[in-house]
Amino acid sequence: MDGGTLLHALNLVYELSTLALTTLGLAVVFGLLGVMNMAHGEFVMIGAYSVVAVQQWGLPTLAAFPLAIAVCAALGWVVERWLIRPLYRRPFDTLLATWALAMLMRKVVEAIWGKGFRNVDDALTVAVPIGNTSYPAYRLGLIALTIVLLAALVFWYRRSSAGLRVRAMTGNPMLAQALGIDTQRLASRTFIVGVVLAGAAGVMLAPLIRIEPGIGVDYLLDAFFVLVVGGLGTLGGLAGGVGVIGGSQALVSSLFGQTSGYAVVLVISILFLWLKPDGIFARR
Repeated sequence: MDGGTLLHALNLVYELSTLALTTLGLAVVFGLLGVMNMAHGEFVMIGAYSVVAVQQWGLPTLAAFPLAIAVCAALGWVVERWLIRPLYRRPFDTLLATWALAMLMRKVVEAIWGKGFRNVDDALTVAVPIGNTSYPAYRLGLIALTIVLLAALVFWYRRSSAGLRVRAMTGNPMLAQALGIDTQRLASRTFIVGVVLAGAAGVMLAPLIRIEPGIGVDYLLDAFFVLVVGGLGTLGGLAGGVGVIGGSQALVSSLFGQTSGYAVVLVISILFLWLKPDGIFARR
């Protein structure tokens, strides 16, 4: 394989990995709880601004992980307990409530850091030789970490006792509660896991993106399109949606420009909503 082809292949894998990374949290919340968290992108934003904060404080960049996890977990608990829980099984009300939350989170970030773009110190993008080309080591690490996270999620969902309880709750909530499963606590923990995954994704992407208060909208839309195409509540749906949306956008963008790539993604999503609303891998 020549250097140019290998570079394009690595870029495609990187794009798919970042899309999976930013979709994972919404897949957990939307797929398992049926809650369309419109503030999902803002939790990614919190993760990115956690890196900004620790660097401003003179702390190591890795300190952003515990900061983002703590902030997202605390905020996720409050949001689930006082905003989401009273609105379960009322999807439109939940959508409106989390949309208002997203706007509030953006305004708080604007009040603290302003509306301008911010870049964090990037000392991790040293290129390493691969075949006939070279590629940033940080991107390779991000690809590997995404694969590990997906594998860990599969193991947790399929093999752990917590995953078994989650499957029981999503399959038949009333029966699960009758069997002694505390569905409220389990739903709260599931929501917290989802928003923490979003925050962790923001931390990992921070060295590679321009950080500003409005970045969450793009991540929310991409994640939503992935779940529409792939289907809700299955890991196969997540992988299928990432492949179709990410692959189509990357291919069309490379040939005709980024605007055309977004247009193709929108058309594909509309066609799936019209012709196959359950997605490629619908949960049975």
